Amino acid sequence: MALIHCDFFSQVLGLHSSMYVILPEKKDAMHDGGARASYPTLYLLHGLSDDHSAWLRQTSIERYVRETQLAVVMPAVNRSFYTDMAHGLRYFTFISEELPAIARSLFPLSNRREENFVAGLSMGGYGALKLALRHPDRFSAAASLSGAVDVARIAIESAEFANVYQDVHSISGSDDDLFELLNQVVRSDQPLPKLFACCGTEDFLHGDNQRFLQHAKTLGVDITYEEEPAKHVWSYWDKEIQHVLKWLPIDLSQSDM
Repeated sequence: MALIHCDFFSQVLGLHSSMYVILPEKKDAMHDGGARASYPTLYLLHGLSDDHSAWLRQTSIERYVRETQLAVVMPAVNRSFYTDMAHGLRYFTFISEELPAIARSLFPLSNRREENFVAGLSMGGYGALKLALRHPDRFSAAASLSGAVDVARIAIESAEFANVYQDVHSISGSDDDLFELLNQVVRSDQPLPKLFACCGTEDFLHGDNQRFLQHAKTLGVDITYEEEPAKHVWSYWDKEIQHVLKWLPIDLSQSDM
């Protein structure tokens, strides 16, 4: 695998941004004429207090994908909640539109729905589900690890969200509400991405995750859900990301073409 630290300019944000990319290497690059494959891709999103380096620093994600043909893209979005902020920058447009386009222009990443996945922890869990449910035509699977899945509740309890949302009391039922987004996809004729969620039973977000799980079941959505005694900690996410990789709907052991 190759580990690449990429600094680039974002037109959407109007500033320089960064991402780490884990990229499979050709098995025999010296004798294949320089041909490049198009790799299935996992967009791996960080939490509220982290940046694009968090997954690399706190887990063994690079080692977990070393023998696979999976590329992993880890962008930085600051404390944006993966949202076009009311008093800030357009981070949802960045993560949903500009980042994939930039990443694919620089690296051999697949643009096929069945080869694009998104996962994240905490704030990134919210971002992963939001991205997949807003664009179910682009992602075949989404995973939330201890995700902040009920942002309508959380935002009312924190003054910080006044910078993110125009009106925290109007999130419920909007396109920023995961419960409503799941309703919309179920009612539409769009394919529903495969969904995974997990949360420790001692996590302060456990109740929110239980409510999202019950909402999914009420809608008849088949969601893979895991929980065990754990808090909001990296040791739990390091273990769960391995489960996510095995759960992805693709054979990651396939050799280069």
